[in-house]
Formats: sequence, C-alpha cells, structure tokens
Amino acid sequence: MNGKPIEILLVEDNPADVRLTQEALKEGKVRNNLYVARDGVEALEYLMRVGKFANAVRPDLVLLDLNLPRKDGREVLQVIKADSELKSIPVVVLTTSSAEADIMRSYKLHANCYITKPVDLEQFVKVIKSIDDFWLTVVRLPSDVK
Repeated sequence: MNGKPIEILLVEDNPADVRLTQEALKEGKVRNNLYVARDGVEALEYLMRVGKFANAVRPDLVLLDLNLPRKDGREVLQVIKADSELKSIPVVVLTTSSAEADIMRSYKLHANCYITKPVDLEQFVKVIKSIDDFWLTVVRLPSDVK
C-alpha cells in the first residue's frame, strides 16, 4: 500500500457497533481511514461514487453487516460482486446472524469471509482486532488500478 492508509468502508447501522469498530481499529497496527455507511443504499452510493459521494475514495476493504435498513447487506454484496469495477474489493461480512442460510448465501455471493459478531463487548473488540491483524497486516489487498 506504499505507506498509504488502508481505506475501509464500514456498512453498519448500529451506532454502538460503529463506535466499537472505530475504537478497535484505532488501536490496530495499520493506519486506516474508516468511512461509515448507515444503510445499504448509502453504501452503494458511496461505492459507485454517486451524488454527495462523487469524490469518495475507493475502499480497500468493506466490512458489511447483513441486516441493514433500506437495502440489506445481501443485496449490497450481490451488487458489489456483480460489478466489474467493485468485485475485486474484499468484503468481510460482519453480522449478528449465525444462520447457516445466511452463511451459505454470503459465500455463494462471493463474500471473502463471514464473521458472526459476538455479543460480548470484549470479544467484539477481539474480532475487530483479528480482522485488522489478518486483512490489514497479513493480506495483500489490490490497488485501485483503473
């Protein structure tokens, strides 16, 4: 990433989870810029650089909740992975659902991984830090090459 911060799009409607994610990433090893979309429509507008997001930075990683207002995460994931410009962006599904149907559907829609959010605060922070360790430290993410 040439010393540039990692650009992360967090698609999450729960303010407490947004705050916890921000705090956990702040403590991480990698510099990052975190952008938050509060629902699926806003996430897609951001990713497609529509309207007020015309100058949005392309994210290197998307953290996607499934249960979102206006357009749910499953639909967002489907659009991302069907779009030739967006499909190379890794998408980590980060959701409260542990339903086998959601896990299976997410992988069929080409999610890069599926993580069930723990309800315990300390465990939630550990999960975010593990995402930071793996996706932002170990993995090599694609550059925004056009």
